[in-house]
Amino acid sequence: MEEIKIKYLNDEIKRLEYIDGKSDWIDLRAAEDVELKAGEFKLIPLGVAMQLPAGYEAHIVPRSSTFKNFGIIQTNHCGIVDNSYCGPNDWWYMPAYALRDTKIEFNDRICQFRIEKNQPTLVFKEVEEMESENRGGIGSTGKK
Repeated sequence: MEEIKIKYLNDEIKRLEYIDGKSDWIDLRAAEDVELKAGEFKLIPLGVAMQLPAGYEAHIVPRSSTFKNFGIIQTNHCGIVDNSYCGPNDWWYMPAYALRDTKIEFNDRICQFRIEKNQPTLVFKEVEEMESENRGGIGSTGKK
């Protein structure tokens, strides 16, 4: 089991926890009250800083209910935090864009993360032909 050092912004932010039996993703919460008008952007503080083990990175994405509940989208769609982002002021944020007027309250669950091993070093080999069956182009249907 890997150990991750974590610093919380304050004592009022709810601590990270797994939701037993539901997922191996972990929810992140707004660390302050946020009001956004439609069309506004804000880096929403998540109230945590972490020191990830060498060779790991965190993937941060919205929760499935984030847009329904708050009308925001994460502007980078998937945030990546590498293990070098671990200094004393390297707090985690969610870059949010509001599609409607909204209010997010302190400790509302707005996004989630998981820790992944870094991709191994790859070598790209150029070929004249691919050896797999031709599926016809776009997606699994091959239809344009």
